[in-house]
Amino acid sequence: MPAPRRLTVMVSLDVMGFTRLVQQDERATSAEIAAIRRNLIDSTLQHRNGHIFKTMRDGALIEFRSVEDAVSWTVEFQEALAARNQARSDEPILIRAGIALTDVNIEGSDRPGAAMASVVRLQEAAPPGGIAMTHPVRWQLSKALAARFTRIIKTLKGMDEPWEIWVWTASGAADGEVTAAGPSQRLDGNGDQPPLVLDKPSIAVLPFDNMSGDRDQQYFADGMVEEIITALSRMRWLFVIARHSSFIYRDKAVNVKQVARELGVRYILEGSVRKAGTRLRIAGQLVDASTGAHIWADRYDGGLEDIFDLQDKVTASVVGAIGPKLEKAEIERSRRKPTESLDAYDYYLRGIADLRPATLEGSEEALRLLYRAIELDPHFATAYGVASWIHSWRRANRWVHDAAQERAETARLARRAVELGQDDALALAWGGYSLWRLRELDDAVAVIDRALELNPNLAMAWRSSGWARISHGEPDLAIEHLARGMRLSPFDPMIPGSQLATAFAHFFAGRYDEASFWATKAQRADPHLPAAQSVLAASNAMAGRLEQARTVMAALCERLPDRRISNLHERLFVLRRPGDLAKYVEGLRNAGMPE
Repeated sequence: MPAPRRLTVMVSLDVMGFTRLVQQDERATSAEIAAIRRNLIDSTLQHRNGHIFKTMRDGALIEFRSVEDAVSWTVEFQEALAARNQARSDEPILIRAGIALTDVNIEGSDRPGAAMASVVRLQEAAPPGGIAMTHPVRWQLSKALAARFTRIIKTLKGMDEPWEIWVWTASGAADGEVTAAGPSQRLDGNGDQPPLVLDKPSIAVLPFDNMSGDRDQQYFADGMVEEIITALSRMRWLFVIARHSSFIYRDKAVNVKQVARELGVRYILEGSVRKAGTRLRIAGQLVDASTGAHIWADRYDGGLEDIFDLQDKVTASVVGAIGPKLEKAEIERSRRKPTESLDAYDYYLRGIADLRPATLEGSEEALRLLYRAIELDPHFATAYGVASWIHSWRRANRWVHDAAQERAETARLARRAVELGQDDALALAWGGYSLWRLRELDDAVAVIDRALELNPNLAMAWRSSGWARISHGEPDLAIEHLARGMRLSPFDPMIPGSQLATAFAHFFAGRYDEASFWATKAQRADPHLPAAQSVLAASNAMAGRLEQARTVMAALCERLPDRRISNLHERLFVLRRPGDLAKYVEGLRNAGMPE
């Protein structure tokens, strides 16, 4: 009589690098694994209706009655293990988990067969300290739990075809956020699996080399890396490997391509700290592991007397600089993909790439690509935010046939970005900017402030805040925020917009020479900014340079003959402080703008 069969949910656990750990210290490793089983597994399974039916020295197989129980327990276990590792001073124990809905043979307490072998293979796709599950498992989860997993495509060892797999990992970042990370290969040399294909870019920050010869400075280097990991983790579009996984490479000679393959990431950030007397020099470089190309490199100098201020400065500078570099690299990567293989994120990347030429045609193509991204992923908050910004930009340039319809679509997309992106700083920054353009100033400020709270290293959020503060009647604060955004991302393609905003802020603060200076910079950087000509003309007029003012205004009116004082309200953003609008109108009128 054939053995009975049953559909069940299986969880496979595997200790990463078990062979290496045992070779280093067998007694300590065995004791720690026993403590993990006693405190984190055996004592917790009952409340999720799970039971162990097989254990090995380096893992276990666990059966659950429901998908929700299996995934919830595994997430809880990995989060508890991450917290336990955080409190340990020695090398952490990292466990990978695989979860699958399987049709198994029932032979007493055993579950033999090919299905069980596939569950074991599945765990090998999990990130360090993370989880990999099959699509049928994710399909049955609650929305909140399913949203914590990220889709990848991977061919498992011994399998002929690629699988659709969903992965998750607990973060080791100091702020305790859950951060997605790229899956890992075995670190004990067992097997040479093909690299993983991720939907989104992924990065590992390796421990910075302490080249000073002063072991007391190691805490500074480690603290800075932790700060960088934490800051990068706030970028929702970026997968960041947790510190415990990347720190296993401390004091080891590493090959960047090998490390990237082992951690399952595209990019590696590495660096060094060198002390000379009372001075410190920190160097960093970002490498595309697939090609070995250096995408970015820089160095920073400072004194030991302000070591923690220096740590904060370096963290902000590094994160602000590599964000746009990664985005540019990902755009180039998406362009090399055949069109039929594009997914939502690649459509998004191509959409923002099409914004670079500031034209009507470019905006139309960008919107087409972004709407396609939203169609593929209706919860893609940042795509909604960027699309809302494009619509508001089209209205500002009067590239629309139906202004009311364009405004309604801007509002719909912006509010959807804010609704979906409560914890996504980039989506909130774009959505908040669009709300500012819609003259919903109080909501815009609240949304942008939330973005800055989530990610204080996001240049786009500081830029949006600068515009909103101008409207709010706080020009000096606007200048401070705009300067911080430009400092974080000095080669950003949207720098001309920040320069233009700085010109407006100085104008409303009554500093007309500074306003002229920044308006000229903006105009030179982007000749397609008519507002730069307007504020330059008004600034020259208010400073008494009427000849220069009228020359600039004549050129603007020749280019755009519809510019009038009477229709200024259609183009100008909201100004809440009494007198600001009157001052601007006076400057434009004196410069010769027609009524």
